[in-house]
Amino acid sequence: MKLIKYLLIVAYVGVLVSCSASAPPKELNNARQAYQQASMGQAAKLVPAELHKAQVALAVAEQSFKDDPDSYKTKDLAYVADRKSKMAEGLAHSAAEKAATEKANNDFQATQTEILKDTKEDLAASEKDAMLKAEKLASEKKARLDAEAALAKLAAVKEEERGLVITLSGSVLFASDKSVLLPAAQDRLNQVSEALLAAKERKLTVEGHTDSQGTSNYNQQLSLDRANAVRSYIISRGYPSDLIYAQGIGEDRPVADNNSAEGRANNRRVEIVIDRTGK
Repeated sequence: MKLIKYLLIVAYVGVLVSCSASAPPKELNNARQAYQQASMGQAAKLVPAELHKAQVALAVAEQSFKDDPDSYKTKDLAYVADRKSKMAEGLAHSAAEKAATEKANNDFQATQTEILKDTKEDLAASEKDAMLKAEKLASEKKARLDAEAALAKLAAVKEEERGLVITLSGSVLFASDKSVLLPAAQDRLNQVSEALLAAKERKLTVEGHTDSQGTSNYNQQLSLDRANAVRSYIISRGYPSDLIYAQGIGEDRPVADNNSAEGRANNRRVEIVIDRTGK
């Protein structure tokens, strides 16, 4: 009986030894895990050649274990396979970082290029706007000069601090003691209006003036009525109504002596003042 038990124990130990001997070494298990981790990561996409080398190395180690489970050669081959899998994973990581860096640099360059493009476009637009403004100013200046030259042929024109003053004789525009424009006055005002419309962005003030005959209040009202008559006519010719104003001065600003007929005739006048400061 004791002999049978001894034989069973020996047989069991033999089985255990046999099982232990056929189990894969730790190095091969490590190689398997390393390859599985590498193949599940970015290595297959970024470094497929290196991952293939690791696969081949693992296959060689597996074949060695199959041929001779107890061979030390299997451990060496498994170690090589493990290193190749880890190397493939490391190279994949480096490649991913490099790709991310290159993408960031490319995005930065693209952004800088876009900014530079926008800056150039903005500068070009600004230069174009400046050029257009300069051309507009030059055109407006020419129009004003042409208008002033035309006005100088139609009436007395002089430069004063308050602006360019166009003086029209009251006797040409109105009958004595009246504020209704004469037919001949309309012809003259047509020509004046045409010259003014060449630069119609300027503010105008139409001033009526009288001599000293009559009461001050009467002359004040007469001068205002005459200024309004001229203003209305110029507006009817197309000048913007919001840029033209009427003002009655009466007898307060004589330009000649009211004691003579000639002086009184010079004082009976309408002045159109073109503002130099803008609208």
